[in-house]
Amino acid sequence: MDFNLFMNDVVDAARKDIREAGYEELKTPEEVDAALPRKGTTLVMINSVCGCAGGVARPAAANAIHYDKRPDHLVTVFAGQDREATEQARTYFEGYPPSSPSFAFLKDGKIVTMLERHDIEGFTAMDVLTKLQHIFDEHCEEF
Repeated sequence: MDFNLFMNDVVDAARKDIREAGYEELKTPEEVDAALPRKGTTLVMINSVCGCAGGVARPAAANAIHYDKRPDHLVTVFAGQDREATEQARTYFEGYPPSSPSFAFLKDGKIVTMLERHDIEGFTAMDVLTKLQHIFDEHCEEF
């Protein structure tokens, strides 16, 4: 099998997983600048093709939102794939180094907190889901 075709399949599956979970995919810097400054709370899932993204971060992202409290907006950028969009998103994460996969939580366009790769890798999807829901408890309204 051609490696590039295999990687395209992996990327396509990763994109599909997070879109089907209800996240808006941001592929350009302009889409990032339109989405991240919105009023309210925004969860940004920084997607990637690594194993901890597929085995932990995306399942946590998909399941964390089935909760009494959740962000107003759910968006995603894909590190390593949509590089310009990812770099633009990272300009909103002041004080945090680049990390993927990761989750950024913003309120009215300002970074509140992040779950970085070291908060994801080596943990279960349930652990990360719980971490996300703690953030939601602290900063989100009930739906």
